[in-house]
Amino acid sequence: MDTQKALDIAYEKNLDLVLVAPNGNPPVCKIMNYGKYKFEQAKKEKEAKKKQKVYELKELRITPNTEEHDFNFKVKNARKFLEDGCKVKITVRFRGRELNYANQGEAILNQFIESLSDIAVPEKKAVLEGKNMFIILAKKAEK
Repeated sequence: MDTQKALDIAYEKNLDLVLVAPNGNPPVCKIMNYGKYKFEQAKKEKEAKKKQKVYELKELRITPNTEEHDFNFKVKNARKFLEDGCKVKITVRFRGRELNYANQGEAILNQFIESLSDIAVPEKKAVLEGKNMFIILAKKAEK
């Protein structure tokens, strides 16, 4: 259809002539209420944003020789964070010569995983980066 004819039809119907595919041969246009279209698009985007799940990451720091009471306190906090829907990053910080005993850090992380195994699963294996070893725990999927 001729461009001028399409503009006349759109004007008669009090609608807009919108270019849909400018690269097509010939270019494709559509007669529509552009304001209403933009409103509907914004509404759909807002609805999609509402349904989006955002995870917060909480971090707990421990050392390879953390005492039992402190360890239990950290486990209790991690459990609370997981129940609130957050992911938990447990970081073992090595200071000085402690880095030579990385296996102790791994053992304490495994103990952490074991104590939270009823509600959490590790996302990946323990990773040693510099003087820190960390693991990320996420809440188990509900059945």
